Amino acid sequence: MWSKGGAFIEIIPPTLYQPLLSLPEFQSVSTGTLLVKEPLNFWGGARVKPKDTKNSEPVYEPATGRVLCDMIPCGEEEVDEAIKSAHSAYLKWSKLSGMERARFMLEAARIIRERRDEIARAEVANNGKSITEAQVDIDVAWQCIEYYAGIAPTLSGQHIQLPGGSFAYTRREPLGVCVGIGAWNYPFQIAAWKSAPAMACGNAMVFKPSPMTPVTAVMLAEIYKEAGVPDGLFNVVQGGAETGGLLCHHPMVAKVSFTGSVPTGKKIMEMAAKGVKQVTLELGGKSPLIIFKDCELENAIKGALMANFLTQGEVCCNGTRVFVQREIMPQFLEEVVKRTKAIPVGDPMCEATRMGALISKPHMEKVLGFIKQAKEQGAKVLCGGEQFVPNDPKLKDGYFVSPCVLDNCRDDMTCVKEEIFGPVMSVLPFDTEEEVLQRANNTTFGLASGVFTRDIARAHRVAENLQAGTCYINNYNVGPVEVPFGGYKMSGFGRENGQVTIEYYSQLKTVVVEMGDVESIF
Repeated sequence: MWSKGGAFIEIIPPTLYQPLLSLPEFQSVSTGTLLVKEPLNFWGGARVKPKDTKNSEPVYEPATGRVLCDMIPCGEEEVDEAIKSAHSAYLKWSKLSGMERARFMLEAARIIRERRDEIARAEVANNGKSITEAQVDIDVAWQCIEYYAGIAPTLSGQHIQLPGGSFAYTRREPLGVCVGIGAWNYPFQIAAWKSAPAMACGNAMVFKPSPMTPVTAVMLAEIYKEAGVPDGLFNVVQGGAETGGLLCHHPMVAKVSFTGSVPTGKKIMEMAAKGVKQVTLELGGKSPLIIFKDCELENAIKGALMANFLTQGEVCCNGTRVFVQREIMPQFLEEVVKRTKAIPVGDPMCEATRMGALISKPHMEKVLGFIKQAKEQGAKVLCGGEQFVPNDPKLKDGYFVSPCVLDNCRDDMTCVKEEIFGPVMSVLPFDTEEEVLQRANNTTFGLASGVFTRDIARAHRVAENLQAGTCYINNYNVGPVEVPFGGYKMSGFGRENGQVTIEYYSQLKTVVVEMGDVESIF
């Protein structure tokens, strides 16, 4: 326990401390059973009890609609303590060699790999996605940490020979304390995506999860602690917009990395600008998927399903504008509707389920509102698009929507222009490559895109001309950690994953060495 200005913040004593994953309630999580009463702030190497509980908000289990835990936002004093804890750890961590940092990161990756299923089940309880997908998300998280552990020892500068035996060299140095602000669709994975490159470069991080998914980022913090990193290297503060603002404005923060909506991204950019802080923004999308008549149709259909229905459609890079060349439109629609109707929706903890529950009741109602508006504007619902009530009585209050395919769509419809963030596929016919490229690019977003064709020249030509940070050729929504991910236009800037992300978590210092006498004009 420590005091600042007469107020007390209480850290759980080490003798009483048990990581979340070692608690009985997390050992075999099933739908409708988890109730989290532990504090969910973490800094200084331990969970921290909130100072003030008056602004707490309930967090719901999407599959059942029952309360999972309370999210208690951090105030100014708590944010300050977390950032100071991070700065203290940064001073130690940044002095280690890349090889030394890599050892701790590899150990963290090993622990995640070992506890993958328990973490995945907690993720499902908090997020609502299927257990099959959650397990993949946890795998991607440890792979990301492992990847950047491999890069950490390779960080280096350049040697430049100058006249007269003089020379210069560059040093790649860390930024300091970085802030990560996560989204609710990939809570654990995003925390890993942001922390791994930051830590590889020698930085510390304060991470704020979405207020709707506060649980699993704390597990990552406890895993880093178990792996042996300095206390304070990865901290978790809970909260919403107000806590996010405190993080962005704090003078000891060097960088903010945000995943979320365009309006919030603009606010974060504005706040960070006041302190001239570096910013990475991974924002929304309304991505085009272009299917040419010469495609391998079976693969294109599978690609369209993967592009629209992962995580109940709550994926920023989803290819929700599906452009199909007119000649193959009937065959495509027939088969895609048949397979969409066959998607098993229900208990996300069940291995056979392929679509779980949307994140919240208000979000479910928003998605259903988009579908209603699409019908009013002339779109035709070929299947789904309704609230779904599974047979299991414990799921009767869950936030389920049957996956929807919309036909008869036009480019000017709201469902084609705006990000729905739900299981809704809008299908549009096209005739020529030139026409579809113009239509595909006619959006303020630019996160992802895709093309299915057997014509190799066309595939690369279309990829070159699509205005998006990623273009998938003959696949969709594959995201190896070795490959950079990020947007064009209003989908943001900066990158996550891949080697290039090192540049967004480090800064370059030039050192000039004179080996002779100084030449002066004075």
